[in-house]
Amino acid sequence: MMALNRYRLRAMVRMGNRGAIIAAELLAQTDKLLGVVLLMNNLLNAGAAVLVSVITVELFGQDKIALGVGTLAVTFLILVFSEITPKVVAAANSERIALPASYLLKPLLRLLSPVVWFVNLFVSALLLATGLKPASGEQNQRLTMEELRHLVLESSQIIPKKHQSILMNLFDLESITVEDVMTPRARIESIDIEAPIETIAEQLATSYHTRLPVYRREPGTVIGVLHLRRVLHLIQNQELDRESLEALLAKAYFVPAGTPVFEQLQYFQEAKQRIALVVDEYGELQGLVTLEDIIEEFIGEFTTTSPSRPGIFAWGADGSILVEGSTSLREINRKLALTLPLDGPKTLNGLILEHLQDIPESGLSVKIANVAMEIVHTQDRVIKSVRLFRTAAADQAVRVR
Repeated sequence: MMALNRYRLRAMVRMGNRGAIIAAELLAQTDKLLGVVLLMNNLLNAGAAVLVSVITVELFGQDKIALGVGTLAVTFLILVFSEITPKVVAAANSERIALPASYLLKPLLRLLSPVVWFVNLFVSALLLATGLKPASGEQNQRLTMEELRHLVLESSQIIPKKHQSILMNLFDLESITVEDVMTPRARIESIDIEAPIETIAEQLATSYHTRLPVYRREPGTVIGVLHLRRVLHLIQNQELDRESLEALLAKAYFVPAGTPVFEQLQYFQEAKQRIALVVDEYGELQGLVTLEDIIEEFIGEFTTTSPSRPGIFAWGADGSILVEGSTSLREINRKLALTLPLDGPKTLNGLILEHLQDIPESGLSVKIANVAMEIVHTQDRVIKSVRLFRTAAADQAVRVR
């Protein structure tokens, strides 16, 4: 009874399993359940010992050796047939045995409830005197987040690997912020409302995205978000101009960089939004986050790769890979099975700059978190591309996958 999986038991109760319902009722009053089980158990064991003593006296009289042998024999038989073997079998087949046994235990509990109540009076008094308070069965069966994480990890034979990966990513949603999953400001595709109309029309015709931020002169001064579907008729009728374009802009939706991803997902749902501009504590534009970015964080990529984003992440034949400096560390860790630190800068460029405390030149090599890196190209005080070299840990992770 005590070895039953409480979560599976609750599922069977919801399905209307009669034995499970009775078992759940008994487990809800653990003190009484243990009282009746142990009462009958000890009563029968004591009765068996007395019976063996009587038989020994009848056969061999008051011979002390015979009484000693009889005591050892009954102890051995009780241990094997009444204690160890039944408990091992029951623990290994708890559901198969406990549910039918509950039909017997319930009437026994009703029949012996006065005796159980009387015994439990002394038990309660002893616990009170020692300052102990028994925990309920519900409290004993509660799982912490870390225990639940290990439970998912150890269920690889039951849960498909893809589902297991999704569940593990869900556990991290509370600790991830939009800053971790956003597209950095330098990689945002946006429109300058002051640009020539021909340039704007060409950008709209070749844009990969359906929603584009629109700014005036400076990329940080966003005045709205344009949905390409709204402007198609203007392009077709050759009526595109700045005034009509600005009239179609939707109000920009701004969020703080430190907003947890799970909360942002709820905000998107409540505000009926799919795109948000990420700002820092001073209101400066830091990046852009979309609903797809958040969903891909826990189910993996499901959209076509944007030309503005890094291409396929795969180690080359020489055990290296060329990565853009603006690539997020979380994406690198996830796709290349690395363990670059995530508690500081969010991009590879930021990580290297923080580590070196200087702007490096091309050709410089550095090792961070046991990952060897070669800075291939720098431009305008920014690291544009870096070559990463595969580690033994990455090799092992790739083989496991």
